[in-house]
Amino acid sequence: MTTLRIPTPLRPYTEGQGELQVSALTVGEAMQELVSRFPALKPHLFNEQDDLRSFVNLFVNDEDIRSLDGAGTPLKESDRLMIIPSIAGG
Repeated sequence: MTTLRIPTPLRPYTEGQGELQVSALTVGEAMQELVSRFPALKPHLFNEQDDLRSFVNLFVNDEDIRSLDGAGTPLKESDRLMIIPSIAGG
């Protein structure tokens, strides 16, 4: 099981849970498991084409998946997958 960290703004959609255990071989599988368990979360993470929204950043441990293999990035049991939403300021 991989630990999936949920940021505070998305916790209302995960019944208040800040961390979940997912059984997935890749980041993409983990995200699909997450939205299948919590369907109300899907529009906050994915667009109408089922692509990850541009403001949603995913990190495996300390590495952005964009610098790895994207959704195909493999996961190990000891990994932490973190959802980090972009924050805009002005």
